[in-house]
Amino acid sequence: MQPEEDDDGAQYVGLSARGRDLRVSVQNVSHESRVHLDLETDDEAAEVARLEALGARKVAKVKHWTVMEAPTGQRFCVVHREGSLAGLPGINRWP
Repeated sequence: MQPEEDDDGAQYVGLSARGRDLRVSVQNVSHESRVHLDLETDDEAAEVARLEALGARKVAKVKHWTVMEAPTGQRFCVVHREGSLAGLPGINRWP
């Protein structure tokens, strides 16, 4: 595992299961949460709206993702789908 640096200087360490659509990236974050999830979606705007209706609030729009905060204070990001299964329609859609 080697650290990967993003355009904004954030460093990630990636873990992957070769041949499977599983990827975990570990990032040092400045907020209090000890865990930060990125939720992949086929439709970022619709997912953000759905989460806001459930009580989450939009914190910021950064590059190509949206930082949100749950009513409990847990921060997470909503990102456009990635990975080898990304081409399958509806693969990242909640019922």
